[in-house]
Amino acid sequence: MKLLAGKQYWDALPCTPDFVAMFIPGENFYAAAIERDPQLFEDAIANRVLIVTPTTLIALAKAIAIGWRQEKIAENARQIGELGRELFRRLSTMGDHVGRLGAGLESAVKHYNNFVASLESRVLPQGRRFSELDLDLTTQKLPELKPVETQIRALRGDGDAGAEIIPLMPGERLQPGE
Repeated sequence: MKLLAGKQYWDALPCTPDFVAMFIPGENFYAAAIERDPQLFEDAIANRVLIVTPTTLIALAKAIAIGWRQEKIAENARQIGELGRELFRRLSTMGDHVGRLGAGLESAVKHYNNFVASLESRVLPQGRRFSELDLDLTTQKLPELKPVETQIRALRGDGDAGAEIIPLMPGERLQPGE
């Protein structure tokens, strides 16, 4: 145990392990060692060495696997958070563009309608007087123009601002309509 602790793997590796495992191939060997030195376990832990037997090695391996799985879940959650922030930023930019486009369309419709109103009230009546003169130019009739009455749909506010976010467990999926 002292020789293994003396190797100081935690100083030599870039990813520092919390401890090093020392495998003893039988429970009876460990029991005999503890009988001879009752402080063996405490000394090993103080030197960052974990003494494992076949039984405890399996438990240690499972605990490490669960830890890695939890680390992967935490990393995925961090990435989801980053993706969410980026998506929100992009939605905000897109919302600005849509708002300006809507204002431009509203302005264009307003200007078109003002133009048509002016044309109908000031120019077309004057042009229709040509047909009263019975000229060859006046075989065609002047068209009747109508204003554009389509409304621009306004963006909704934060109607879902109070919506609750419910986290899903790993492997869990939403059912349609949820």
